[in-house]
Amino acid sequence: MKPQIIALGLSGLVGSRISELLSDKYNFVSLSISSGVNITKPETLAAVKNYEEANYVLHMAAKTDVDGCEDEKKLGEDSEAWKINVLGTENVSEICRQTGKKIIYFSTDFVFDGEKPETQSYSEEDLPNPQNFYAKTKYEGEKAVEGSGADYIILRTAYPYRAKFDLKKDFVRSIKEKLEEGSRVEAVEDHIFCPTFIDDLAIALDSLIENDSYGIYHAVGGSSLSPYQAVNFIAQTFGLDKSLITSAKREDFFHSRAVRPFNLSLSNDKIGKLDVKMRTFEEGILEVKKQLNS
Repeated sequence: MKPQIIALGLSGLVGSRISELLSDKYNFVSLSISSGVNITKPETLAAVKNYEEANYVLHMAAKTDVDGCEDEKKLGEDSEAWKINVLGTENVSEICRQTGKKIIYFSTDFVFDGEKPETQSYSEEDLPNPQNFYAKTKYEGEKAVEGSGADYIILRTAYPYRAKFDLKKDFVRSIKEKLEEGSRVEAVEDHIFCPTFIDDLAIALDSLIENDSYGIYHAVGGSSLSPYQAVNFIAQTFGLDKSLITSAKREDFFHSRAVRPFNLSLSNDKIGKLDVKMRTFEEGILEVKKQLNS
């Protein structure tokens, strides 16, 4: 019998790939609105009690549109972002506490303020200081998990991408498509991030479960770079026209949109101790190309 894992948000960009890669090893039970479960309505989460064999609840359900969340900021706790990312997470944590299941909560690099110098990375020991409303709701979600009394893992990741997914484009496939169409692409040069190959995230998750890990872990791409550098590497890898790419500053590119911190380089040292290797952006994009051609 394969171990059973309850999953919320399994049909999304990240969850569906994790399910594809790990379904030989785990029996994923998808709970969603289509199956009558709405994390903002705690009574619907009673469905979790039907799966006594499941030891884990994988919580990936979230409102992740950074600018969309910022537009709701004035609504505060009445916003959809707050209801899903904070109250929903409180509800999931509580049902996990009641049933003795471990919650694995997917969080984000955005919980940090990005003020560290360019040569430094954030570790799990660093104190979050969110700078936009999306980040605030995700950090409040983290605090709800930590304070719930349930056993937990908080897994922070960043800018996930994969080779194929029809329902939603990640930034890699969006950029690739624009360049293929001959459209101009403007990319920020003063923002540092660690785009994460979702296939590696699946390996990281498997390792955390195998080791019965606890607490906060970072699992992001193994290299930090600017979006401008990333876009140029996408163009180079797929033989697309680099002359279509221009650089921009955060202040101009995100004018009247949610604040993007400067340095969101996260350290993978902690998860690396579990023998998890997160590929660099260059390695990940080459693997995407390989999968697309196979």
